[in-house]
Amino acid sequence: MISDSKAFSSFSTDDIDAAEKFYAGTLGIDVQRQGDEGMGEMLWATLPGGRLLIYWKADHEPASHTVLNFAVDDFESTVEELKGKGIAFERLEWTDDDGIARDPEGRMPATAWFKDPTGNWICLLEADGLE
Repeated sequence: MISDSKAFSSFSTDDIDAAEKFYAGTLGIDVQRQGDEGMGEMLWATLPGGRLLIYWKADHEPASHTVLNFAVDDFESTVEELKGKGIAFERLEWTDDDGIARDPEGRMPATAWFKDPTGNWICLLEADGLE
C-alpha cells in the first residue's frame, strides 16, 4: 500500500555541480552523486527524516514555492551560520529587514526563506512546537 511506502521529495536543477557544492559544501548535507544515461546526473541527499533527490533537468525552472523545509532547534544560531556562509535570506512583505518572519502572537515559529543556486525556495524554521 502507498501508506506503507517510503516517500521522498525531489526537485530539479540545471546545474548539478552548483547544487552539489551548495547542498554538500554550504549546507553540510551528505550528498551522493549518481549518473544515469537515461535520466542524467542526480544527487541523493540523506537527511535525518529521509532522503531527497535533486535531478538535472535541461529546461529547469525554479519552483515558485518552498521545496524543502529545515526545522532547527537553534534558529538564531543557524541563521547567523548560514549568513556567514553567504546565504541571503529573502525579504518579503511579512519579514523583517533580516528576512525573518516572526509571529508577534507566537502562533507560528520564526521562519526565513532562501534560495538554492538555481532559484528553488528553501525554508528555515524554528523546530520548537512543531513536533
